[in-house]
Amino acid sequence: MEIKKGDTVEVIDDSLSGKVLKLNEKEVTFETEDGFEMTFPRNEVVVIKNAISVANYEVAEILSEKELKPRKKQIIKPKKQRNDPKLEIDLHIEKLVKSPRGMSNYDMLNLQLEVAERQLKFALSKRIQKVVFIHGVGEGVLKTELEFLFSRYENVRYYEADYNKYGLGAMEIYITQN
Repeated sequence: MEIKKGDTVEVIDDSLSGKVLKLNEKEVTFETEDGFEMTFPRNEVVVIKNAISVANYEVAEILSEKELKPRKKQIIKPKKQRNDPKLEIDLHIEKLVKSPRGMSNYDMLNLQLEVAERQLKFALSKRIQKVVFIHGVGEGVLKTELEFLFSRYENVRYYEADYNKYGLGAMEIYITQN
């Protein structure tokens, strides 16, 4: 790029820059920001487009913005809540369809098992370790079918969920991660 009088230039191997005052075939003379005249060979000087001058106070401002701000207080959950399952699936038929009218017991059971299997696969894919399936008390048919479903997976352990929270109508599964 051609150097002209009035251009802003910078020295290649030094942190000096300024406006060009004089030119000749071999050398460039420029005035630094501090008011000193400096002369350098032409091949050691480059023209700076869109010259940006940064003062020390601007650097200090940027550094103060990047300083660590005080941390927000972290909310620590009680131990019981930390162990709560991440995912709860309610398999009551009223929660799955608007109206179970016209559905046989067989249809309802199949729908509940499909939802349970789909949610189990979702938990496996998202690496969710604890899941609670709320099946209700009833006659135990859905509970038995859920036990059979969970026993088909080698990395799934199942047991009764917390009695205080769910009563007798829920199963908690624990998925061991590989």
